[in-house]
Amino acid sequence: MNICILGGTGFIGGRIASRLAKAGHRITVLTRHRERHKSLLVIPQVSIVEGDVHNLGVLRAALQGMDAVINLVGILNERGHSGAGFRIAHADLAAKIVEACRQTRVSRLLHMSALNADTNGPSHYLRSKGVAENLVHNAAGENFHVTSFRPSVVFGPGDSFLNRFAGLLRKIPYAFPLACPQARLQPIYVEDLAQAFTGALDKPATFGQGYNLCGPRIYTLEELVDYVGRCIGIRRRIIRLNNTQSWLQAAIMGLVPGKPFSLDNYRSLQIDSVCNKAMAPILDIVPTALETVAPDYLTSDDKHYAQLRKIARRS
Repeated sequence: MNICILGGTGFIGGRIASRLAKAGHRITVLTRHRERHKSLLVIPQVSIVEGDVHNLGVLRAALQGMDAVINLVGILNERGHSGAGFRIAHADLAAKIVEACRQTRVSRLLHMSALNADTNGPSHYLRSKGVAENLVHNAAGENFHVTSFRPSVVFGPGDSFLNRFAGLLRKIPYAFPLACPQARLQPIYVEDLAQAFTGALDKPATFGQGYNLCGPRIYTLEELVDYVGRCIGIRRRIIRLNNTQSWLQAAIMGLVPGKPFSLDNYRSLQIDSVCNKAMAPILDIVPTALETVAPDYLTSDDKHYAQLRKIARRS
């Protein structure tokens, strides 16, 4: 199949592109900055096309001759606070993808949503994800088949979840003030998520379905931060912030460049990101335990710098 991946240059997109290429499919990744992502070209049968994914004309041109589209575009924070950034990245883009598929007669769409996506959700992120998911499914018909995926937080080498906490633990001495410490999460391994996408691609039984995707175990946020600390050999006393303190931390950190934590993130964490039942059997996935993967990639930086220090002492 000829497959176009939108948002294919990110943490998840590279895994999906690699799996699809190994299965013999031809992959086109649409990105605004082709030169930044040439590393993807080492994957056989992957090409990179430069263009603005939010431009309907560019989308239409990129989808010409495609059999399927995979939409992975998403943001965790916006520049302002109005929700407009989330609406543009999630809902407005989904509408443009549907229109481009209709104009180019692309018959298959795999769409990345999020666990707890809901038009009445507590955060701009979850509400915009809910609007986008409803939009793509409502557009489905006899010649346009949609499947959506709702993962909990995703972990794996290069993630911005466990690695972010590892970085903060290395920088913050003595005690670690943690917002929403009792928030419950069920992290899924990035390769399991990629398998869900690639496995559903040509299975008619998945048409019209939306799948919740979670790992094998539920953790509190405090348990995850403590585990990351033990993996990297750094112990910090975790200060459990109450609801008011958590809100205040989010308000302050939302003003920091890069928004490491925002009020919208805080609102998303008010709902447990867990699955109420096992992963759908049709996906044929045995969820990977976080403990079997995380220690290797969380400690890779420490091993690298330890080796450099060793060489420096020898010289």
